[in-house]
Amino acid sequence: MTTTKEGRVAEAVACAHCGTTAAEPPLTWVSSVERGRTLYYCDRCARDNLRSIEARLDTAWWTD
Repeated sequence: MTTTKEGRVAEAVACAHCGTTAAEPPLTWVSSVERGRTLYYCDRCARDNLRSIEARLDTAWWTD
């Protein structure tokens, strides 16, 4: 966890689908709240599963 120059706290995140990591959620990533947990998906996984995400299907429906 790091503090940015704006004073907000940035936390490292990982893509819930492929495991790609980032120091903080990039603007191109998608966030989803499932069962009370906030999950993040990288731009590639979000693009590959866009229809399922927009249909609000639980990740169990669109993961391998």
